[in-house]
Amino acid sequence: MMSTISTCNTTAIAEPFFIGSLKVDPPILQAPMAGFTNYAFRQIVREYGGVGLLATEMVNARGFAWLAEQEAEHPDRLWGVGDEPRPLAVQIWDNDPATLAKVGARLAREYRVSVVDINFGCPVRQVTEKAQSGSYLLRQPDRIGEIIEQVVAACSPTPVTAKIRLGCTQDKINAIDVAQVVEGAGAAALTVHGRTASQMFRGSADWDQIAAIKPHLRKIPLIGNGDLDSAEKVVEAFRRYGVDGVMIARAGLSKPWLFAQAAAAIGGRPVLADPTLEEERCLLIHHFDLVCQRFGEKKAAVLMRKYACCYAQGRRGARAFRKHVATIQTPAEFYDVVERYFPGDV
Repeated sequence: MMSTISTCNTTAIAEPFFIGSLKVDPPILQAPMAGFTNYAFRQIVREYGGVGLLATEMVNARGFAWLAEQEAEHPDRLWGVGDEPRPLAVQIWDNDPATLAKVGARLAREYRVSVVDINFGCPVRQVTEKAQSGSYLLRQPDRIGEIIEQVVAACSPTPVTAKIRLGCTQDKINAIDVAQVVEGAGAAALTVHGRTASQMFRGSADWDQIAAIKPHLRKIPLIGNGDLDSAEKVVEAFRRYGVDGVMIARAGLSKPWLFAQAAAAIGGRPVLADPTLEEERCLLIHHFDLVCQRFGEKKAAVLMRKYACCYAQGRRGARAFRKHVATIQTPAEFYDVVERYFPGDV
């Protein structure tokens, strides 16, 4: 999908690492993001390549358990999981060890996922204050340890990982303590987002704080996350901060080819240039077709509002494009606005 290439003069600077017995190669992970990293997005990223481990959207363990009790169809957030290629991680959240263990076991046994990840980093109020889950649990390291122990026991031999933030607030950074609890409880890897929960996504990720955790982990890999929006920043993360792996999140939504660029950069290979407007137009239509397969054209057109807005980031006319695409109701309207702002003859 990408045409011209630029030359990367670096030598290989990062090696594959293991999560349990799973080899993550290249050492680049795609972050789970609710509402975005569904099967359609994962398929596009997979087609570009460059990801050692993909992940579904974040799954509410309590809701998933309820659906199972009702013998209902699995949630849309697990769309495609049964049949798509591996490796693949599913991230779950809740604050009850038994519920998380039950859901984790089902994901490991019935869905045959490669990794069960537990979210201790989500800062959204609905998850934290209302459900006392996600980053809320950073104030309760013992609870985190209890959760991980039970999920690890239930999922074995499928590896269990955890994702955290630096702490709840700037004056309560406790990531090192939590990291040691995570490792001691049996987790196979730890991902750290370089902000506190109170920061949400404001300011800059503190990679020095992420790096400070590494000496306190005896055997499990450390994965860094936050503000990785270019291949150059991924190279810097490995060179300067000594992480075992990196996780790309929001930047991947607007540039699903970023993973391939980053993998090439850390491997010392030529890095493909960003796609042209025409190539992005084809990509948007391809994305729409994938969403249609699950939801049908009418619903897919509405769902494409948020996905399409991501692709416009950094492009000339992005604000006008977002304004128009946010109101589309039909496939015809979607095709019209895409052709207008991503012309095929440029």
